[in-house]
Amino acid sequence: MSRHELQGRSENEVLWFQRRSFLSAAAAWTALGGFVAAQAQQRSNIVELTGDALINGQRLRPQQTIQTGDQLETGPGSHLIFVIGNSSFQVRQNSRLAVERGATLNAVSLLRMLTGAVVSVWGRGSNRQITTPTITAGIRGTGVYTEVFPEQSYRSYFCNCYGTVEMTARDDRVLSRSDYHQAFWGEPEPKDGRMLTPARAINHTDEELEYLARLVDQRTAWQIAGKRGVKDGMGYMDEKPGQMHPAEMPRGTTAPGY
Repeated sequence: MSRHELQGRSENEVLWFQRRSFLSAAAAWTALGGFVAAQAQQRSNIVELTGDALINGQRLRPQQTIQTGDQLETGPGSHLIFVIGNSSFQVRQNSRLAVERGATLNAVSLLRMLTGAVVSVWGRGSNRQITTPTITAGIRGTGVYTEVFPEQSYRSYFCNCYGTVEMTARDDRVLSRSDYHQAFWGEPEPKDGRMLTPARAINHTDEELEYLARLVDQRTAWQIAGKRGVKDGMGYMDEKPGQMHPAEMPRGTTAPGY
C-alpha cells in the first residue's frame, strides 16, 4: 500500500479500490471487453456507483450510460466510477462537474470541476482540459487528481500524477512534466505574486490511479518503471536535492532534465 497524506478527506474515500464490490465490478468490466464492448452491447459505462448521484438533475442509476455533455453530482457518502472512450474517472462524494464533448460523442474535451474531487486517467489525445474555479489544465495522456475546496474561496488542488500537463492560473503558466505526483495549488488570490504555488501530494493514492488505468488498458509511469518515486509533490522518481518545483521557478523557464 502506497503512503498517502489526507487533508479534509477520510481514509475510506481513498481506499475504495479495496472494496470487494469494486474488485468484482472491475474484473467484470475488463472481462467483458471494456468501453468498446459496452458501447457495442449497449451496456452501461458505469463501473461502480454507491450512494446517491444525479445526472442532469435526475437520479443516476447503475444501468444508465454517462455521455459527454452530461452534468454529474454526487451526494454525501457516494462514489462513482465510469469510463468514456479511453479515459476513466472516479468521482468522490459531494462533487459537481460537467463532462463536455470533444470531436466525437465518446471523446471528453473538458472536465469542468465546480466542487469536490475527481481522480482521472486519460489516454493519449489532444485539445483536452480540466478546469476549476482557479486552474485550467491542458492534459495529454496522463493520470491526475483534482479537488476544489469551496470553504477556502474555491482554492483548487491539482496533482499531475504522471504525464505532461500545461497549467494556467490567470497570468501564471507552467509546463508540468511528472513521473510521480507533481502537485499545485491554484490560489484564489495571488500568494507571493503567484497564482500557482507548490503543493504536497494529498488525498489520493497510487493504487487508485493503477486501478483506473487498468480499466482503460493502461499502466502508470511507476508501474512501467517498476518502482515508486518520492511522494513529496515535486514529481520525480528519485530525490533531486536543490531542484525547484515548477511553480517556484522564474516565469517562462522549464525545469532542467526535461
